[in-house]
Amino acid sequence: MVTYPASSRTGLGTASLVLGICSLLAGWTFFAPIVGLVLGIMSRGREPMARGRAGWGILLNAVALAIWIIAVACFVAFGTLAVWSHATSGS
Repeated sequence: MVTYPASSRTGLGTASLVLGICSLLAGWTFFAPIVGLVLGIMSRGREPMARGRAGWGILLNAVALAIWIIAVACFVAFGTLAVWSHATSGS
């Protein structure tokens, strides 16, 4: 009987890291960091050889997601301020 060692799969961790880097550098959509976070969290439990990559992927995707949330919040706040300013100016 021939036994093979367990494969050292690292696909989820690598995908999480790549999505994190691309999300920060290329400003990818709001959904890429969410997918990267999910892949990184899944990789932490399933792929012991990719813990470092998954950790960095989680960190980078969390930062990219935080930037998107802050940008959307600023956009909404400034839009609300502009509408309120226009409504109260009497024009």
